[in-house]
Amino acid sequence: MRLGCHISIRGGYTEAARTALKLGAESFQYFPKNPRSLAVKSFNRQDAESCARLCREHGLSAIAHTPYPVNMAVDDPGLREATVASLRNDLEIADTCGSVGIIVHFGKYKGPDPLQGYKNIIQCVNEVLHGYKGEALFLIENQAGEGSRMGTTFEELVQIRSLCAYPDKVGFCLDTCHAFASGLWPSGERGWSRLEAHALQTGYLPHLHAVHLNDSVYPWGAGKDRHAMIGRGEMGEVRFRELMASPALRSRKTLPLVLETPVPRGLTHAPEIRYLEELRDS
Repeated sequence: MRLGCHISIRGGYTEAARTALKLGAESFQYFPKNPRSLAVKSFNRQDAESCARLCREHGLSAIAHTPYPVNMAVDDPGLREATVASLRNDLEIADTCGSVGIIVHFGKYKGPDPLQGYKNIIQCVNEVLHGYKGEALFLIENQAGEGSRMGTTFEELVQIRSLCAYPDKVGFCLDTCHAFASGLWPSGERGWSRLEAHALQTGYLPHLHAVHLNDSVYPWGAGKDRHAMIGRGEMGEVRFRELMASPALRSRKTLPLVLETPVPRGLTHAPEIRYLEELRDS
């Protein structure tokens, strides 16, 4: 397992990788472009290729998080076209940067027929991946259940992947806060063991390629996506200690486990990374 955190690309992609190394991280996540816009970015290819070289040289696993406005379930033709173009752009950037893949939220549908929402998601994934020849994967993230229950179960995620035209290019990113908030991560003792068994039984676990490590501000099953620092939220240290001890995850030597937790002003994620390393190595 490679522990890390989200890092700004204000200084470019290579500088983001350098920052990860300075923090003692083994992985990092970045926004490939403006996180609040679907606009396509003309990026510095030399910088991205330099980032890829640096990651290879130092054994860094990187993942790219797509912009917040991305919603694969949308009906509006114009917005769908913009979403597909944006995601293809993200894939190109991530692939050039040598990243594991792009993290994409499952999607929320507001129409009267939920089935149409799932159809829209499959269509969106197919359009994005049509003709794509890169190595970076399309990684779908589970949701917390805030505003919509879509994308909160392993069954949904696995079914979407199986129905896509290019399943070999599709995988998953597990967000721990979302899993806790939605009730996917069982409450009580040995919750992670039960979650992992469910992930294996449904066929989810073999296609898990990234993990977002986040504690939760709100209690189990609240359906609210609010991140807290590890061990300081409602999930607590015991849950993360059990996750870090998982043989299934520990066997994935390059799997990125990335923090998206709040950082006090003027500080960095470095102390929290050290804390997680202690949990992993204890």
